[in-house]
Amino acid sequence: MYDLVIIGSGVTGYSAAMYGARLDLSVAVIGNVDGGTITLTDDVANYPGYIQLTGKELADKIKEHALDYPIFTEMGTVIDIFRDEQNFFYIVTENKSFLTKSIIIATGMKERELEVPGHDQLKNKGVSYCALCDAPLYKDKVVAVVGGSDSAAKEALLLAKYCPKVYIIYRREKIRPEPINATRIERESKIEVITNTNVTEILGQNKVTGVKLDRPYNGSDVLNLDGIFVAIGGIPYSELAAKLGVNLNEKGEIKIDRSSRTNVEGVYAAGDVVDSEFKQAITGVAEGVNAAYQAYKYVNENEFIFSCRQEE
Repeated sequence: MYDLVIIGSGVTGYSAAMYGARLDLSVAVIGNVDGGTITLTDDVANYPGYIQLTGKELADKIKEHALDYPIFTEMGTVIDIFRDEQNFFYIVTENKSFLTKSIIIATGMKERELEVPGHDQLKNKGVSYCALCDAPLYKDKVVAVVGGSDSAAKEALLLAKYCPKVYIIYRREKIRPEPINATRIERESKIEVITNTNVTEILGQNKVTGVKLDRPYNGSDVLNLDGIFVAIGGIPYSELAAKLGVNLNEKGEIKIDRSSRTNVEGVYAAGDVVDSEFKQAITGVAEGVNAAYQAYKYVNENEFIFSCRQEE
């Protein structure tokens, strides 16, 4: 029996675990991606206390700090979750089951795929979702990034270190990175931004040779490329929350209040899986800390009830 089980082993999950353990809760962390998706980020320059480091370095530091406390960790995927008649939660992975009084869901999100002809056939054959992973494979080649967020800008800036030409293709009028990255994009002569344009097809047989556009660019609706990197947002991993009756918004994100509480007593959520507008490592960490404190209050306020139920 745990006081608190955290589902998600990224920076949000481990920050919540650290605070839960500091509050003298018995804590377990379950996750299938150690460090979370931030480990795929090459350059983190907006986390307080660190001028610059990689996403993996930040994740490792937070995990190391958390594991200075007596926290149990389990690498695996949660395949079932439910609440019993005594209000204890059961969490089932491929290998074992966990019983807990409270839960924090910090499962993050998965990359949203580009749903156009050619994508499925050419995924991992020139279609990529991770510049940090694959950029060196495109040295001296021409590539494009689809998307207009800060993540898309970072992908393009990293690719420009390897590629002579990087296009950013965005469906709206103007890309929307953080100001510092917008300035870097403007100053990088290798990067060219194509706005008000959608990719309608990815071209090629055994490898990407280009993309088809919904409006001509430089006189042609075909842009010749060696690779395409997709950065068009994500889909939250909120299925487990839904099974517990947690309210989701129209995007599938978990609805939380300012204290990271959901509508289900004893269930809290934090990070990219929730409905916060601004999603950053630092905001996820803060939500995780809030969630841990609320879990601590919930467990202690109901300790007498929990003790009676365990004795029955």
